[in-house]
Amino acid sequence: MKINITARHFKARNSLQKYTNDKIELLGKYNEDIIFADVVLSFEKPSTNNKYCEVKIKLRDKILTTKEMSDEFTKAVDKAVEKIETQLYKYKDKNKSLKHKTSKEVYKTI
Repeated sequence: MKINITARHFKARNSLQKYTNDKIELLGKYNEDIIFADVVLSFEKPSTNNKYCEVKIKLRDKILTTKEMSDEFTKAVDKAVEKIETQLYKYKDKNKSLKHKTSKEVYKTI
């Protein structure tokens, strides 16, 4: 899986990039078909102190996206990864049930 981390309007520290990279790499256990992941870290003006993490995961036939906000980048990354995990789990479950359903239909027709 290829991971692309982009920081908008600021320079992300190596520790933040490594933390984000490690969290995204863990998503591979939910689905082996992940082609690449794009992570965009951004923030509003310093007065509001809102930090955003947007994650896009490209699968073979689908793109999963989420955007989370928090007062710290690590919290925003954790929330976004948690949402993507849920989406990957639902996607995998849905595909598994479709495969199972089609195989049952094949046996019924025989």
